[in-house]
Amino acid sequence: MSTATAPVAPLLYTPEEAAEALRIGRSTVYELMADGTLKFVKRGRSRRIRVTDLETYVAGLATESN
Repeated sequence: MSTATAPVAPLLYTPEEAAEALRIGRSTVYELMADGTLKFVKRGRSRRIRVTDLETYVAGLATESN
């Protein structure tokens, strides 16, 4: 019997992790956050991006190109 547990999927991403997930540059993520295109949460000096906000951003890309 295995005692290994399944890895937990992150609910919040750092801007660097979000950039990697979106396959765009880190500075582009910061620009999207600054202009309000990509929502984020702030905790102290840290900024984190919810998985759902990343999904909303990506879904919006499809409607922009149409």
